[in-house]
Amino acid sequence: MSELKTRSTLQRRMTNFVDWIRPEKNTRDDIRERRNNVTKNISNQAAVDGLIVMQTPSSGSFANHTGLRRHYRGDAEVEGQDVDIPFVLKKETVEGETLDELLDRFERYAEASYPNSKIIPTKSSVKLEYSQNVSFDLVPMIAVERDDKQEIIRSNGDHIETSVRLHVDFIKSRTKDSKDQEGRVKFNECVRLLKWWRNHQASNARLLGGDDAPSSFLINLLAAKAYDEESVCETYAETLAQWSGYLAHLVNKKKPILFTDYNQPTTDTDAEWTVMDPVNATNNVVKKWGAWEIVELADWFSSARDEWSRIIQYNESGKDSDALKGLVKLFGNSFQNHCDQ
Repeated sequence: MSELKTRSTLQRRMTNFVDWIRPEKNTRDDIRERRNNVTKNISNQAAVDGLIVMQTPSSGSFANHTGLRRHYRGDAEVEGQDVDIPFVLKKETVEGETLDELLDRFERYAEASYPNSKIIPTKSSVKLEYSQNVSFDLVPMIAVERDDKQEIIRSNGDHIETSVRLHVDFIKSRTKDSKDQEGRVKFNECVRLLKWWRNHQASNARLLGGDDAPSSFLINLLAAKAYDEESVCETYAETLAQWSGYLAHLVNKKKPILFTDYNQPTTDTDAEWTVMDPVNATNNVVKKWGAWEIVELADWFSSARDEWSRIIQYNESGKDSDALKGLVKLFGNSFQNHCDQ
């Protein structure tokens, strides 16, 4: 593949789109204030119930700068600002009761604090639809002996070890590393692009659509693996072309995706495929995936790889309109509407 010019129409369009999908800067302070209010109200409800909230650290895409603006496409809502609020709780209540269930409690706290809001329980959190512009994922967890670790109790009773700080550091360290390189393309921006691409692919998916779409956490890990092996190039198109090809190979061959940032993980031999949580070496993020889900994700990346190859060739040949059609296939009509602004 010949080197792409950083001043090409393709790079300009990609740069404009990257800037557009990023949450607006003037909303961050407003969201932070709303987060503080939600944290205070839910913490007060927990305190009345005898729970001891030890800390509420910043977490998720809002903390590591990989979130998307909220955008409506017909009746479909693109991710937007879903802000995680972890509530790290002491293992015992003020009366000495050991906590072994959290989500039902936090659903009640949310209903009591925000009776007119939409509240959706998930496997590990309670989603509070605060407004059309932002929602909050209330994530209760138990403090453990290590200050940088916590334990999540899922709705099915599973206890999962995690670490808010280490997960944020995992993403931020790669963003920082990419910022130390010359050029415009940064790791966290490519994560945003992959999330938007994921949303568009999921809208027409056979198996990986709706609630079964690849999670943002999985996208983070796939992007991190691609970055660790392929880094970033001078342009977004060249970077995503290389990442898509690399990930298509990994997923198609069911190659285990492991990270050694904090431990020495091994392949989960009881599962079809392994994508291991970098913080918890026993938490295989795709443990419940079957062969057909893996095939569909591999097809997504294979199709993206081929589309990027065509887009790059069109760009080099000066066929900008054909390149734009390919980009719309990858990102949806929102690309066409916002790539020249």
